[in-house]
Amino acid sequence: MKPVLPHAQLDWDDQGRPYSRVFDDVYFSDKSGLEETLYVFLEQNGLRERFAALPDGGRLVIGETGFGTGLNFLCAWQLFEQHAVPGARLHFVSVEKYPLSLPDLQRALALWPELKQFADPLLAQYVAIHQGFQRLVLDNGRVILTLLIGDALEQLPQLDAQVDAWFLDGFAPAKNPDMWTAELFAELARLAAPGSTISTFTSTGWVRRLLNAAGFKMKRTPGIGHKWEILRGVFLGWPEDPEALVAAKPWFARPRPSNGERRALVIGAGLAGCATAASLATRGWQVSLLERHDALAQEASGNPQGVLYLKLSAHGTALSQLIVSGFGYTRRLLEHLQRGVDWDGCGVLQLAFNAKEAERQAQLAAAFPEDLLHVLDRENAEIRAGIALHSGGLFYPEGGWVHPPALCHWQAKHPNIQILTHRDVLELRRVDGHWQAWDGASLLADAPVVVLAGAAEIKRFPYSSELPLKRIRGQITRLQQTPESQSLSTVVCAEGYVAPARLGEHTLGASFDFNNDDLTPTAAEHAGNLHMLEEISQDLVARLGADTLQPEALEGRAAFRCTSPDYLPIVGPMADSQAFADAYIALSKDARQTPDIPCPWLDGLYVNSGHGSRGLITAPLSGELLAAWLDDEPLPVPRAVAEACHPNRFALRRLIRGK
Repeated sequence: MKPVLPHAQLDWDDQGRPYSRVFDDVYFSDKSGLEETLYVFLEQNGLRERFAALPDGGRLVIGETGFGTGLNFLCAWQLFEQHAVPGARLHFVSVEKYPLSLPDLQRALALWPELKQFADPLLAQYVAIHQGFQRLVLDNGRVILTLLIGDALEQLPQLDAQVDAWFLDGFAPAKNPDMWTAELFAELARLAAPGSTISTFTSTGWVRRLLNAAGFKMKRTPGIGHKWEILRGVFLGWPEDPEALVAAKPWFARPRPSNGERRALVIGAGLAGCATAASLATRGWQVSLLERHDALAQEASGNPQGVLYLKLSAHGTALSQLIVSGFGYTRRLLEHLQRGVDWDGCGVLQLAFNAKEAERQAQLAAAFPEDLLHVLDRENAEIRAGIALHSGGLFYPEGGWVHPPALCHWQAKHPNIQILTHRDVLELRRVDGHWQAWDGASLLADAPVVVLAGAAEIKRFPYSSELPLKRIRGQITRLQQTPESQSLSTVVCAEGYVAPARLGEHTLGASFDFNNDDLTPTAAEHAGNLHMLEEISQDLVARLGADTLQPEALEGRAAFRCTSPDYLPIVGPMADSQAFADAYIALSKDARQTPDIPCPWLDGLYVNSGHGSRGLITAPLSGELLAAWLDDEPLPVPRAVAEACHPNRFALRRLIRGK
């Protein structure tokens, strides 16, 4: 369904405070919102003492219903900053149906100058906040905010997390009854860690009774300001009905987190490897990043310009959800890089080059909010692109181009990452609980954890040889900017794409060749790319003088994309394939069974591969997903999306199909 209100609809009172039109209610108390937050949520959950007690490497997870203006989050972050040791970490997960627009959030947070030190970095990262799971990394990864954008009863059941403290802060029960239901409280209980605490500003009797019934022991406590009483409680455990708890299927359950040394090898220093290394390093892991070439980003991640292109489905598929979440995450990372050289948010225009494509675009425009994508007629598309076009199309205003090596280098410069170039790992050995990377007779590195991030090259290892990865050769063509081509002001795509110039050069591409294993650029594929340019814009062909260019004389580069049969990346822990088949053989007779046998994991072996031509959008968030698996943290994507990307999906399908 089309989100009718992608953003909160606000009015502002004479003292500059926001008021929700939809819920006919205030965002915070008119007496003192700040004191109320400190008392109701921070004090009742004992956060000062709990933050102070966190060890180096420890963390606390706070869950919240109703992000609103972010006031509770900023107050929790401030308290964490004051009392937690530098090596501790805060995870804050909050659900919000109608997120504030950036200008509204800026206006609301300006009311609290004492929180400016925390509000400014939040506002700087508050871009591309769309439906679903949106992860914001703050304070160099010490604080992680995961926003679940959408209806609480649609979003929370998808969350895979253990929450240590709950803030119940929806609009008042009388104004917003959907946020105070038995179903919602059952979700809070499902997600509650043992001994989890909970607090809320309301003391309504039926709210207290429903929370008690869900397994929380609630008690009334004196209130603050004009609230006589509030509620606080602790999670005692599930009521007698064990049916309420749905255990994860064993092949998707989390492997035991490693309690020993926090050292990891990451093999492959392209987008997937650098993202994985960065996500682990910010969590205190010591990472050895092994690359067979002489520098980072030398293969598919080495193109001069990649496009932030969202290939979405109107049907909310796992891939579509991953793309919207991954796009937001990458877009926020890019804010750390130099605009114009490392990336540019110039927008992406996908032309409606035939009737079928126009119909697909109309369905997408009906399914997603306008600030993510909208249809432009030909006239407006030409104004936006700065060139004459054959048709209108679908415009993604927050899209653009990226210089992938810049993103890789920025991620890999963390002090906990050691970059080891000229290290071609030909063999992996498991010895005494460690993974050893060998090149012939020389031991390159070893650690308890290894992540395979080398695209299709990971099939060289017996442990991952059965993953159905295939290589697709792609060639880009580099075209010199001309005075006339400077007018191109957005990325334009049809079958291929062309980007506004970076450092005096346009990137044009990219070919798809399933059968060629040679990476020497060919004149035939340059000719094919020029043909794609004609389909995009005859006007741009003329502006570039491309009709006079000889394909043999053109510059470019070729690399292999690496893709999976279902076009989803392969991200997660690896199992022993033969032991997996033996353990779950019952599935070949009845696929509905869930045998109660723990998965035979290959301890400490993980994979991040199969990103196809979407690596800029899916690889960085997949690094966060791997780190969450390894550190037993809240997952940055819905559980169903994590399962859809899981390496075990292929072994499972083989069993069920009886192969």
